[in-house]
Amino acid sequence: MVESVLTIEQVRDILGQMNDPFLHKTLAETNGIVDISIKEEKQHVSVKVAIAKTGTAEQLQFQMQIVEALKAAGANTVGIRFTELPEEVLAQYRGSESNEGGHSLLSPESQTTFIAIASGKGGVGKSTVSVNLAVALARLGKRVGLVDADIYGFSVPDMMGIEQRPVVRGDKIVPVERFGVKVISMGFFVEDNAPVIWRGPMLGKMLNNFFEEVEWGELDYLLLDLPPGTGDVALDVHSMIPHSKEIIVSTPHPTAAFVAARAGAMALRTDHEVIGVIENMAYFESKKTGEKEYVFGRGGGDKLAEELRTEVLGRLPLEQPDWNEEEFAPSIYAEDHKLGKIYQEIAEKVIDKLNSK
Repeated sequence: MVESVLTIEQVRDILGQMNDPFLHKTLAETNGIVDISIKEEKQHVSVKVAIAKTGTAEQLQFQMQIVEALKAAGANTVGIRFTELPEEVLAQYRGSESNEGGHSLLSPESQTTFIAIASGKGGVGKSTVSVNLAVALARLGKRVGLVDADIYGFSVPDMMGIEQRPVVRGDKIVPVERFGVKVISMGFFVEDNAPVIWRGPMLGKMLNNFFEEVEWGELDYLLLDLPPGTGDVALDVHSMIPHSKEIIVSTPHPTAAFVAARAGAMALRTDHEVIGVIENMAYFESKKTGEKEYVFGRGGGDKLAEELRTEVLGRLPLEQPDWNEEEFAPSIYAEDHKLGKIYQEIAEKVIDKLNSK
């Protein structure tokens, strides 16, 4: 059976019926279809589309809609480039943009508590702590969201065993829910684990969109898995959410604690309150003898907490989660696992600490 080949006219018809996400006029009306090309042997469709604003969450949603529509029509792969409509076209439709919507998570009326999970350097298990703390809070009945803000090194979807993608409802992106946690990650919007090569300002916009353009609903806590260190993205988060709470993750090694202190100092300088330190890889416990081996040294977590005038919320040993094929999630500890119980205790401490403020 020969597959039907998409034509440029068919692609133009499909795109022409789609609405510019800002002007709420079809691309046919705005002359927003700039270019279409098709590689017939591969059924690869390339399009260039002009919309009112680029570099936004609306563009991201629109991109998903275009890809879905063209693939449904028979395209194997789709390439999309965006450009902005000329000023004279925008002037015709000025005023038809929609500014409707309720309070965002970043508005003063928001009741959501932000908890940023930070570390001085990579490799200390910060993302593992983020996903397990989020799940532990959800197990305690809290409404929890998790933003994978480590935009260059996103790993949360894989760690939580998430295979589906967010969907678009109206003009909002609906986050994926797993283990009672609503999750959004750059990993959802990048094809085939491609590297992210955007510059700082674009990443800042993307992060802002994760807060403003995602349909989070009512949340008690929104956890942010920050990139390691004190770079652009971490600075963006600190400036966007001036009253965020922060948890610093470190290993017990004194050098790791020394580096982590920089991330903590940055948090304090930007008015983020450091509510505690989590010492990961604190020790290895032999299953045969029960003896603890402090393979990464001792004392780093206490030293770091003392320097940041806070407390150690918990110490996590080196141990793998038990993988379950039905609920496959490579980094999530079960509720009755020894580490699952430690995360539960940490979550209870976090809730108590924030409630007492």
